[in-house]
Amino acid sequence: MKVDQQPIFSEKSIAVLPFVNMSAEPENEYFSDGITEEIINALAKIQGLKVTARTSAFAFKNKNIDIRIIGKQLGVATILEGSIRAYRNRVRVTAQLIRTTDGFHLWSEVFDRVMEDLFELQDEISLLIADQIRENFGHINIQEHLIQAPTSNISAYDLYLKGRYHHLKWNSEGIRTGIKYYEKSIAQDPQFALPYFGIGYSYAMSASFGVRPEALKAAGDYLKKGFTLDDQSYMGYFGQGTYHFWGQWDFVKGHDCFKKAIELNPSYTEAEEGLAELYTAVGDFENAEYHAENALRINPLSPNHFFTKANIHYLTQDFEGALIYLDSALQIDPLFIHAIGLKQLCYIQLKEYKKLDHFLKTHPLTECPKECRALYQLVHPDEKIDIDLKEIRTLIGKKNGVTIFPWSLYLLVYMKQHELALDLLETAVKNRAGQYINFMNIPLLAPLRAYDQFKTLIQTTFQPALLPKDEPGESVSDGSGKNLLNDDEISSLRQQLQHSMEQDTLYLNTDLSLRDLASHLQTSANKLSWLLNEQIGKNFNEYINSLRLEAFKKKALDPTNEHFTLLGLAFESGFNSKTVFNSFFKKTEGTTPRSWLKAQKKQP
Repeated sequence: MKVDQQPIFSEKSIAVLPFVNMSAEPENEYFSDGITEEIINALAKIQGLKVTARTSAFAFKNKNIDIRIIGKQLGVATILEGSIRAYRNRVRVTAQLIRTTDGFHLWSEVFDRVMEDLFELQDEISLLIADQIRENFGHINIQEHLIQAPTSNISAYDLYLKGRYHHLKWNSEGIRTGIKYYEKSIAQDPQFALPYFGIGYSYAMSASFGVRPEALKAAGDYLKKGFTLDDQSYMGYFGQGTYHFWGQWDFVKGHDCFKKAIELNPSYTEAEEGLAELYTAVGDFENAEYHAENALRINPLSPNHFFTKANIHYLTQDFEGALIYLDSALQIDPLFIHAIGLKQLCYIQLKEYKKLDHFLKTHPLTECPKECRALYQLVHPDEKIDIDLKEIRTLIGKKNGVTIFPWSLYLLVYMKQHELALDLLETAVKNRAGQYINFMNIPLLAPLRAYDQFKTLIQTTFQPALLPKDEPGESVSDGSGKNLLNDDEISSLRQQLQHSMEQDTLYLNTDLSLRDLASHLQTSANKLSWLLNEQIGKNFNEYINSLRLEAFKKKALDPTNEHFTLLGLAFESGFNSKTVFNSFFKKTEGTTPRSWLKAQKKQP
């Protein structure tokens, strides 16, 4: 990243890298991608756990990059990676959880299941991963289940995953193909909510930048049907927020839906970005900045989020700052058309024709290059560039397909055709065209601001009653600080724990887990984890390994054990890994086991 936007490191954190498709058919990649996203979304439900969003995790797809580098770029303590092989009615999943500081494998497992058990498998993997993070890095409350089956029809789910795979390509062809698969999924199971939300969102976005009435009506119908089947879907609320904000310019309803989506899935930064875009449109740049920053904290490799940040800088006339964020977006995705078009506008504002000209000549996806050059000449008439301004009238309204920015409006403004420009703007605002949603603060529209017609558009579109009222709060809350036990319960559980360790020596069990110990103590894993971290001051592994270390020391100093190797004594003390034993010993004692033993024997 070019921007100094280094993510804040968190101990209780994870990035789930795209699972590798090991199936014989390469086209099954949609399936491995879909399962990866489901696990990301499941882990995101856990309060207090930082989960890297899909976009940033998928930035490392098919790239052989050191885990430690990925961890640093994403600000996470653990990485989950693995592979998926689907064959006929069976699926095999391999998964390993890796510590990013040193590349140590904390956990690995291979799962072989029939396809009908797919949702149970996703839930099992997600819970096992969450347990490992809690045992190694600190307390988090983990729900009984993280994934509920959204449909009993595996064929419908498979078609949905295909639709989402194409949908997430974020281009016209991908959206059209995605809608077709969503429709097939609905045909297989009309009671499956997710494909309705997928179609609803697709039509809502299409409506905001293209054909409106038919697409907008379809979006509303599909979203309404989806909510009759599932009224607690973050994807549903995100689609509904998009429908209200981008489709209808309803800032209050859009705001409330985006907030609800974030509440249901704090790692779903598309909804956070939606809030940032909404606050940007209404000119509340402080709130916009807050949500853009938060989205980048969770999703630090999203070109969309960098564009959103750049747009805030552009609309507040910090064009150089905008270029920094645009370059970061284009570094991640060189073909990102939103960033390309906004970079052209920044060069115009900064009076950088050489850079603009070079960019227009070298980048294949620049928007309306003729219009762009003509606009530059009109904005900066003192510069003489090789442009025939007589052609300019033929450029206005020319069919260039759907563009991200309203070039014809800009040209009319700087041709001093202000009445025509205002009429065009008024029509676009009335039609709720997405390209114009930031019109209140677009720098190139400054010459229109003195006109009553422009002022009226501002007053009617952004009157206080139509704007959201609240201030931003933390989008991701950490629920780990809540007391799960009262004083009497704390005292009783500590006594039970001490007895189990001293009398039953449960720590000698090399496979002991937090859930196993909680079951032995007849309490919940959440309560035991909270007690260890908040009252004793150690996570589960630190607590158990400290007891194992003391047991090892006693055995190592016992003359009757001199014929045993130190590693053998470590295993007898409950350690199940040479690396874990040596690392924990050095971290605790500041030296190696052998050096420690020699020093102890020299003492009188």
